[in-house]
Amino acid sequence: MAPRGDAPATDSASRTLVLGIDGGRRIVQCGPNSASVIGRAPQELIGRAAADLVADEAKAELETLLEALAAGQERTAVLAVPRGDGGPSPDAVVTAQPMLGGEAGAGPAGLLYVRVPLPPSERYQDPALMRRALMDDQLTRFGASLDLDQSARGLVDVVVPHYCNAASVLVLESLVAADEVHSESGAAVLRRIAVTSDDGNPGWGATFPVGEVLVFPEGTPYRQVMETAQPVHLPHIDAAAAGDIGSKWRRRPAGDLLSGVSMVLLPMIARDTLLGFIACTRIPGFRKFDAYDVEIGMEFAARAAIVIDNARQFSRERSTALALQRSLLPLRLSAPSSVEVRHRYLPGSKLVEVGGDWYESIALPGARVALIVGDVAGHGVRAAVTMGRLRTALHTLANLELPPADALHVMHELMIELGEQEPHFATCVYAVYDATTGTIEIASAGHLPPLLASPSGDSDYLTVPPAPPLGVAGGAAIESREFTVEDGSLFVIYTDGLVENRGRDIDDGLARLKGIFGPGAVDRPMEDLAKATLAGVYADQHRDDIAVLIARLRRIPEDRFVSWTLPADPAAVRRARGLVRTRL
Repeated sequence: MAPRGDAPATDSASRTLVLGIDGGRRIVQCGPNSASVIGRAPQELIGRAAADLVADEAKAELETLLEALAAGQERTAVLAVPRGDGGPSPDAVVTAQPMLGGEAGAGPAGLLYVRVPLPPSERYQDPALMRRALMDDQLTRFGASLDLDQSARGLVDVVVPHYCNAASVLVLESLVAADEVHSESGAAVLRRIAVTSDDGNPGWGATFPVGEVLVFPEGTPYRQVMETAQPVHLPHIDAAAAGDIGSKWRRRPAGDLLSGVSMVLLPMIARDTLLGFIACTRIPGFRKFDAYDVEIGMEFAARAAIVIDNARQFSRERSTALALQRSLLPLRLSAPSSVEVRHRYLPGSKLVEVGGDWYESIALPGARVALIVGDVAGHGVRAAVTMGRLRTALHTLANLELPPADALHVMHELMIELGEQEPHFATCVYAVYDATTGTIEIASAGHLPPLLASPSGDSDYLTVPPAPPLGVAGGAAIESREFTVEDGSLFVIYTDGLVENRGRDIDDGLARLKGIFGPGAVDRPMEDLAKATLAGVYADQHRDDIAVLIARLRRIPEDRFVSWTLPADPAAVRRARGLVRTRL
């Protein structure tokens, strides 16, 4: 454990003494604050050699600094400067700066800036210094993040060392866990999301661990701040009071750590809601908290509460949006054993990670599979909700074994009905592959053409009868077209975000995609193809949502299936059973 009160100094917690040095390297001028900086009165320093300022082991280095004055150079070094009053000798930052002027023949003259850290008892003496350190640019720095944990870590890194030696941030568990019921009572469940200290004592992190979920017991100051939503100021916690806190909390190390400290608990309140509090502690040897410190701390806590609340709202909204998106997209893709399917989905925005693009692979009776990709116009939650409706409807229509064109026609009527409440339209491509015949039937409603890459190395976009998007009245009726597929071919359907953006023409995007599935593509692993498809689009900040479905289409071996033509007569059921029994 580090000695109490022996905390490292910061750049802002220091004092500077300015000394004038003549050509003979003697002190000819002295700042009036020499007694508080190095424990020597100005009369003791004027006329003495500058070398008398530093310890014996630092004299040679000081001599180097003084020699630089003759060359007109500025130099800085860290030297041991003994105090004249017998106090500890701190390491001081000494800067030698040349000056021009003075009497002729007096030689070069210069200034020595001696900056020493404040003693622990004076570290928090200047309230203006604390306020400036807490309020100036610090809130902007740690408030730039919308991540709750990162914001809390930035907050404690500001409080320590500018305001106290150890600090932790606790927020209501209901703010972190989306399913928790919100409560602001003293018995509310809290979570510690950040803790730090600067005294070198690992006990702070061990006794107050990050991520801990707890309810503070009655009779402790932590319970008091939650019950009153007012700051709790404890100027000095003696050993008995600290032991009482540790006993009630059943956490003996807490009593040991809090013995002799000064503590203030600052509630964080945003929009009239108590979010939690900041626990700030100054260890023995440092100035104790006073009423003005509490006022400064509350001003900081009020601003910090806004940052925490913004991060909390963003985390909650993002979690809700992701849960919505994951519930709308398929959990797994199904297909016949001979068909291999891979998919990729990428939202268009890092801030709103939901959209209207979707994909489906649905195994159908008779070794068939429905392959679907669609795109609802727009972004965000509204597009995602519409996408969920369409996907559910298409799943039902696929299980009813409607042909692709008929299924899209029903979807078109649904979009027309939805458009009476709020205008919507969507594009969609619907394909059904038969693994027994090796044929694929495709219908499209305003969607980009599918790509088919054959084992021979050829890759082409399939021509499908055009039709307007779903929900757009007028135009040609939706029709389907059937293609014969070579065994082992790759079938790719996608949304426009993959091939089009603000800085790239759609023809260039289509050519790029076709190049990925060029010669040799059918021999590559499906995962490699999926990664190559999205290569380079992650860094594009102006892209649309992207959905891609890649299917490797193979026929079922002829010895694995058989078909018969039976009359549409109930009496044929018995014959069908006999045929199946004999075959199996």
